[in-house]
Amino acid sequence: MKAIVIEEFQKPLALRDLPAPHLRTPFDVIVRIEASGVCHTDLHAASGDWSSKPALPLIPGHEGVGRVVEAGEMAVLSVGDRVGIPFLHSSCGACEYCLGGNENLCPAQQMTGFTVPGCHAEFVAADSRFTVKIPDALDSNEIAPHFCAGVTTYRAVKISGAAPDKTVLISGFGGLGHFALQYARLTGARTIVVDVSEEKLEAARRLGADATINASETDVPRAVRKLGGADIVIGAAASSKALRGAFDALKRGGRLVVVGLPPDDLAVPVFNLVVKGVGITGSYLGTRKDLREVIDLAARGRIKCEYTTAKLEDINDVFDEMKAGRIQGRVVLKI
Repeated sequence: MKAIVIEEFQKPLALRDLPAPHLRTPFDVIVRIEASGVCHTDLHAASGDWSSKPALPLIPGHEGVGRVVEAGEMAVLSVGDRVGIPFLHSSCGACEYCLGGNENLCPAQQMTGFTVPGCHAEFVAADSRFTVKIPDALDSNEIAPHFCAGVTTYRAVKISGAAPDKTVLISGFGGLGHFALQYARLTGARTIVVDVSEEKLEAARRLGADATINASETDVPRAVRKLGGADIVIGAAASSKALRGAFDALKRGGRLVVVGLPPDDLAVPVFNLVVKGVGITGSYLGTRKDLREVIDLAARGRIKCEYTTAKLEDINDVFDEMKAGRIQGRVVLKI
C-alpha cells in the first residue's frame, strides 16, 4: 500500500510503498481509507515539537474515513461498513477515567497516527470498538475532519458552560476554530472570533460570528472589553501569544478552555487569575458518546466542515501552508 511516513523529525515526510496492515486483535478491523483529514497534530508529530514524541518511523493521520474490508472475530463492525477513525484508537476500559465516562483521559490510551499507525495511507488497522459508523449520505471528505477537529471542539464547548446569556470568544479560526464557532452558535451564545487573517475573519462572519477582531491590527483585550468582555474563551490557536491575549480578555469569573497545542508554554499572571476568579482548563479529544453526537449533528446538517482537498503526495506542501497560517478550515487528503 502507499502511505505517508514520518522517518525523521523536522524532515520532509516520505511517500512509501509498505505492506498492508493485519489484524492485531480480535476486535480489529482493516479499513480501506477514502479520505484523511490533516490535523495540526500531524505537523507537531512530524516536527517533534512536544515532550511526548512518537516513535519513528510512523504513519500519521487520525481523521480517516473508509470502508471495512476485513473484520476480526470479535469486531463490532462488519465488512462493508462505512466508518470514521478518530485520534483515540483505544483505551484500557478499566481505569477510573474509563469507568467514569472520561476514556479520553485514560493513561493507557493508544492514539491513531501517534502511538499506532495512522490514516494517511491506503489501509489502516483500527479498533472496532472506537471506530464509528457513518451514514452513507455524508460525504467522506467533509465528514473526515469531524473525527478530531469536530469532536475536540464539540467537547470543549460542551464543558465550557456556553449558553444564550454568555459571550464566547474563539481564539484562532483554523480547523478547530471554525468548528468551535458553529458549536458555540448552537448554544445560543454571542460569539466573537479573533484571528490575524482577514480572509479567515471574513469566513467567520460568513459562518455567523457576531463580531470579529483582527489581532494583527488591534489590542485584543481592549477590543473585547469594548464589546462587553468574554465569559468563555475557546483557545483554538496553536499560539501561546494568542492564548494569552484571549486570557486577558476574560471577564471576572470567566473561563479559558484550551484545545490548541502551542509548542511552548502558556504564561499567565497569577494575580489576575486569583483576583478575577477566572478558570483555565484543558479539553482533550472527546469520548465515543461525544463523537456519536457530533456525527448526528453533521447528519442533520447542523454542522459543516469547510475544507479543500489534496493528494497523498502533497502532504509536505500542506504542511508548508499550515505553517504559514494560510489554511482555511481543513485540508483532506483524497486516497
